[in-house]
Amino acid sequence: SAYNTPKQPVVRFKRNKHHKGSIYCVAWSPCGQLLATGSNDKYVKVLPFNAETCNATGRPDLEFSMHDGTIRDLAFMEGPESGGAILISAGAGDCNIYTTDCQRGQGLHALSGHTGHILALYTWSGWMIASGSQDKTVRFWDLRVPSCVRVVGTTFHGTGSAVASVAVDPSGRLLATGQEDSSCMLYDIRGGRMVQSYHPHASDVRSVRFSPGAHYLLTGSYDMKIKVTDLQGN
Repeated sequence: SAYNTPKQPVVRFKRNKHHKGSIYCVAWSPCGQLLATGSNDKYVKVLPFNAETCNATGRPDLEFSMHDGTIRDLAFMEGPESGGAILISAGAGDCNIYTTDCQRGQGLHALSGHTGHILALYTWSGWMIASGSQDKTVRFWDLRVPSCVRVVGTTFHGTGSAVASVAVDPSGRLLATGQEDSSCMLYDIRGGRMVQSYHPHASDVRSVRFSPGAHYLLTGSYDMKIKVTDLQGN
C-alpha cells in the first residue's frame, strides 16, 4: 500500500566538493541564516544561507583555518549575548576549542585545557559550553570569563573512558555523557556530583540528547541501537 513506500525526500539545496575532506559536523545558526561545517581538511566553513529560498545568498563563504586537526564538532551559541553568530568548534590537533564571531568574520578565543582530542560540544544558556574529550573528562566553559569553570572526570568507576557525546537538559541542571566504553553518565551540574552511571549499550555511545521536557534521554550507539531512558523515576 502507499503507506509502506516512503516518499523520496526533496533535496532543496546541494553543494558538491564543499570541503576537500570528509565533513564531520554541521550546524545552523539560531537565525537560520548561516550554515557551518567542519571537516578533516581542518577547515571550518560558514555558508550564508537564505531559508526562504533554500539557497546560498551569494555572499562569499567564510573560511577559518585555525584548527590543526579534524574538526569533530561545532555549534552556534544561542542567545542575544552573542548576536546569534558566535560559533564554537573543536576536534583533534591542539585540543583547543575555538570561538569565532561570524558576523565580523574573526576569531575570538582559543580555550585550552583538554589533553586529548575533543569529540563533542554542547552549548546552553547563551554563554555556557560543555566539551567531551578523549582525555576522559568533560569540561565546562563560560564565555563571559573565557575560561574553564569545571572539570568532570569519568573515572568514578574503574578507569574512565573517552567522552564521545555530551548534552545538557533544557533547565541547565543535568549533564548527560555517552562514552566509548558503552556507558552513560548523568551529572548534577548545580550540585557538582555524579547522579548515575549506567550501560544502556554494548558499544560506543556516540550521541546523547534530552527530550524537550528532559523526562527522557535518547542515546545512539555503535551497537546499531537507539535507546530511550526514562529519567523521571529514581
